[in-house]
Amino acid sequence: MTTAEQAPTVPEVLRPWIAGLRTLTFAEPPEETFVQLPDAVTKVVLRMTADGRREVLAVGPRVRASYHEGKAHISCVELRLAPGTAGPLLGVPAAALLGRAVALDEVPGAAGRRLARELGRLDPREAGPRLAEVLPGLLSAAVDPARAALLRAGVEALSVRADREPARVREVARELAVSERQLRNLFAEGVGVSPKHYARIDRVRTVATRAGSARWAELAAATGYFDQAHMSSDFRSLMGVPPRSYAMGRLPALTPCQAGFRRAGEVPPQGLGGEGGKPTP
Repeated sequence: MTTAEQAPTVPEVLRPWIAGLRTLTFAEPPEETFVQLPDAVTKVVLRMTADGRREVLAVGPRVRASYHEGKAHISCVELRLAPGTAGPLLGVPAAALLGRAVALDEVPGAAGRRLARELGRLDPREAGPRLAEVLPGLLSAAVDPARAALLRAGVEALSVRADREPARVREVARELAVSERQLRNLFAEGVGVSPKHYARIDRVRTVATRAGSARWAELAAATGYFDQAHMSSDFRSLMGVPPRSYAMGRLPALTPCQAGFRRAGEVPPQGLGGEGGKPTP
């Protein structure tokens, strides 16, 4: 096997901060295009190349898909941060990393540098089991429990689930007893995109992962779209091709990896950020 991917269970002790884990190892370049789906999650990625060089990246939300040639001899572990934890753990709001990847030790603040230093000592191929030993002492940053619970309830309500359609932003605000403006501010700080944009990204990701498994009209209804045309329009906007083309492997042209932030402290103000940060792995 030239490519190995695992999604180990997040240890209980890490769940207040880490929503998901994924490890990837590429012994040889993948035969297929490496697709990065839109993703409204902030991640910390530990990556190691064939020569043993390690880097720890803070990767912000990505609002559009990108397509790349796979790389060989790379191992990485990806920590998907729980909503609302980017600020306390990394020292910057999620919106400041929108569309970007930056060396974690270049993010302003001591918290990110400590996390980068400890993670940089690990081998990504063996990091999964060791994270529960290494991280609890570093993840002591104070997270407002009430604010985090409110944000996570909003994320849950706006996400596609097998047993229901995602709620509308107005409905979520009413259910959580906050104004839509308050909900937008909460999402900008803790998720990095607006509630409406979060829902849009989540729907498109769901369509991409289920493409070919159901009729398009049924998939549109299950993911909360008004109709198939609405789904196709959203999908093309974020993925670069219509759903049918994506399912058949007719993808946009490949793009090279691009660096995100190049200088220490070069973090844009909250709410700003480009679209094409450094892809991972």
